[in-house]
Amino acid sequence: MKRKILLLLAVTLAFLVACAGETQTVEVTRLVAQEVAVEVTRVVSEVSTVEVPVEVTRLVEVEVVATPTPAEAEATAVPEATLESTAEPTAEPTAESNIYVVESGDNLSIIATKTGTAVADILAANNLTTSTLLAVGQELIIPGWSGEIVAVVPPAAVESAPAAPPVSDVELVPVGPNLLPNPSFEEGWYFFQGVSEWQIPNGWLLAVDEGANTLEGGSGGTFLRPEIRVVPKTDIPSSEHALFVFDGQNTIKAFKGGAPTNFAIFTDVTLQPGRYRLTINFFPDIVGNYSGDTKVWATQGLSSEARIIVDNGGTNWTTPQPGSKGTLTYDFVVEEARTVRVGGAFRSRFVNHNNGWFLDAWSLQALGTP
Repeated sequence: MKRKILLLLAVTLAFLVACAGETQTVEVTRLVAQEVAVEVTRVVSEVSTVEVPVEVTRLVEVEVVATPTPAEAEATAVPEATLESTAEPTAEPTAESNIYVVESGDNLSIIATKTGTAVADILAANNLTTSTLLAVGQELIIPGWSGEIVAVVPPAAVESAPAAPPVSDVELVPVGPNLLPNPSFEEGWYFFQGVSEWQIPNGWLLAVDEGANTLEGGSGGTFLRPEIRVVPKTDIPSSEHALFVFDGQNTIKAFKGGAPTNFAIFTDVTLQPGRYRLTINFFPDIVGNYSGDTKVWATQGLSSEARIIVDNGGTNWTTPQPGSKGTLTYDFVVEEARTVRVGGAFRSRFVNHNNGWFLDAWSLQALGTP
């Protein structure tokens, strides 16, 4: 019995010891589990704190690039005016200018007349020179032009012109320098409008009538373009130097066989107020036939005609003698500083073996007291 009691006590003690050990183990396990849970929670929290700002930053960058705010869109937009101005290949028109589109038959002088604008102003606005060739369809900036086209009368087609304004009783004579550009045609030439038949002195322009010859007393038919050359003395027989070359080494030769011709050579000069005299020299090389190597000059009463051009006026048509040097002068007044068109017109209304002209030694001078 005693032995059973001792055994029971031992089992009870062992059970108590065992129970005590398990309780301690549970407490430790719970402590560790709690610490782990706390630590894990803290780690997750830290990871979330780091990742969220990164994602937000990326979203902000995408928004800025893909969907700008209205204020940003307005600040970065390209104005239509900028696009239009960059599409213009030449100079930029000002608020007080307009665009002229070059038409067939146009030259700088004709465009200046049509628009009422000085040639010098058109050249400056478009960075051109008098030797620049214009192309049909080319756009030119015309400073100060309203867009209205003024009718142009070809200089060679004017039948008559008003007389020069009256001059005072005091005799006036040419004074000062020759105001014409390249007046004796010594300073180079160019192909007018790119036409190889038209070799025109630098600084000068050309107008040619290629229409029907309806002049009364003419032989009908059609005016054909003459061939025009700046010819040096070396290309002219020495026996004819005195006939065709009046100054320097060059002369203009215009000629056409078997057809009537009608043309004008002119330039634009800016003049100050005052009185001026324009002088042109020429030789009508109007040949009706040949006798061997000898020229037989045309005998028709109107076989050669010439006139001076000053703007839309100048002299009336004159009838110089074929085979003899001719000279025309014209005095005129400029009331205010402006650009004036000056030159000469020449025509041969009959069909001849050669309707030719030599032109040289032209001058424009102010008139003053001796």
